[in-house]
Amino acid sequence: MIKRIAVFASGGGTDFQSVIDANEREHFCEIACLIASGYGIGAIDRAKKHGIPHAVYCKKDYPDIERLYSQLAYKLNMLGVDYIVLAGWLKIIPQSFIKAFEDRIINIHPSLIPAFCGSGYYGLKVHKAVLDYGAKISGCTVHFVNEVPDGGAIIAQRAVEVREDDTPESLQARILEVEHSLLPYCVKQLCMGNIAKDGRKVIIKENI
Repeated sequence: MIKRIAVFASGGGTDFQSVIDANEREHFCEIACLIASGYGIGAIDRAKKHGIPHAVYCKKDYPDIERLYSQLAYKLNMLGVDYIVLAGWLKIIPQSFIKAFEDRIINIHPSLIPAFCGSGYYGLKVHKAVLDYGAKISGCTVHFVNEVPDGGAIIAQRAVEVREDDTPESLQARILEVEHSLLPYCVKQLCMGNIAKDGRKVIIKENI
């Protein structure tokens, strides 16, 4: 049976678009909905264009974060969502939600975890930190989500060379291109049952 996913986004939604495009070519999952963290973001426009239902869960609309995620969990369960894909989701996720969907939430981060990750490392801040440190290699990581920010088991990584003339913006653009192939690949393998997780060790069976 084809798996159903929900994609969470907080911005323009280019990673979301990469999953849409790949799925339209190969149909490895059903995108049940987009969950947006705010109104008027670009990801919502992408969902509308492709006929994907969306819902906004904005912090200001709820008395506290636990209530927001409790309502969100109820919606996802009603939709029969199998997996959650964080594609530029910039909001805190409480442990109660992570526990409810244990080993069913994946995220993409724009560095080679465990370098330049965790609390405070998002967007251009990641790439500025890479350049300030003088790192020669960066990249992106798809990982399972646990209670530690960017601390879950790693599914896959791809490296990107850091150039001498890079700016945070130019490095971000090149890594984003790689994200747009790595994230759909990982979503596909997850939905096809090709990912085996044992503690922190993750194997993509397709590669065996």
